Amino acid sequence: MTYLIGATLPALPAGDRFRDLLARPGILQIPGAHNGHAAIQARNAGFEALYLSGAAMTASMGLPDVGLITVDEVCFFVRQVARSSALPVMVDGDTGYGEALNVMHMVRAFEDAGAGAVHIEDQLLPKKCGHLNDKKIADSHDMAAKVAAAARARRHLVVIARTDAAASEGMDGAVARAQLYMQAGADAIFPEALNTAEMFREFARRMPGVPLLANMTEFGRTPFFTAAEFEDMGYKMVIWPVSSLRVANKAQAELYAAMKRDGGTHHQVDRMQTRAELYATIDYAGYEALDASIITTVVPEAMPQRK
Repeated sequence: MTYLIGATLPALPAGDRFRDLLARPGILQIPGAHNGHAAIQARNAGFEALYLSGAAMTASMGLPDVGLITVDEVCFFVRQVARSSALPVMVDGDTGYGEALNVMHMVRAFEDAGAGAVHIEDQLLPKKCGHLNDKKIADSHDMAAKVAAAARARRHLVVIARTDAAASEGMDGAVARAQLYMQAGADAIFPEALNTAEMFREFARRMPGVPLLANMTEFGRTPFFTAAEFEDMGYKMVIWPVSSLRVANKAQAELYAAMKRDGGTHHQVDRMQTRAELYATIDYAGYEALDASIITTVVPEAMPQRK
């Protein structure tokens, strides 16, 4: 069943539930879900945590991923994904939307919206997708101050520090930054845009006992690896950040081209989710039953008389 208004929600905060998943054996597989409907579908497929990518959020708004959107705009996505799925959500926090106080505001806002984890990165604005070139890297101590601010502000949120330094500072620089960020209060580390299995293994070897996040994005610098392969390389979490959006956008482009060409959708119906499938996914019947269960308010016909 999907999230219903008035339904019993999980007793533990999302951050605590995310920590419980991390404490289990094996690698935590976290697909991207770019909206509430995708979140339900991912949950129904058996996933237990979800990811909200900055690239997916901005692309769905028709914008590039260069740090344009605000905390409130991200919270709109967090709320719909967390509410529809009732799963803990890891959120892309970009560079933290400013300095230490801004990071603290972001953490509280994301928690209130239902997030279970956030990662922040050591880039300077305008930031770039981690798999693009010429990224500008922040001073490591400035980034550590942001991590410390996030750790201080959070009530339950899991704080993950992302470093994009491997491309410009090499493995030694990326590892040194990761160690500093852990000392500042990070719960886990996200080494972005590693491009060989040897790099993934070396980073994990040099960060023993630290939960590590791997990013399996398509069309990037990282070769295709499976979740099992990442686990074997020493990683505790893997995200597929933009996959759902890529598939949806490709299908939509083909639909619009066919509509223009054919003058209608008659050749596309077999590729569509049916009305019955849509209603089953969003639990339309459950909302109807909830509505029918509510007692109708009885309005008094007249004011009682004093005795």
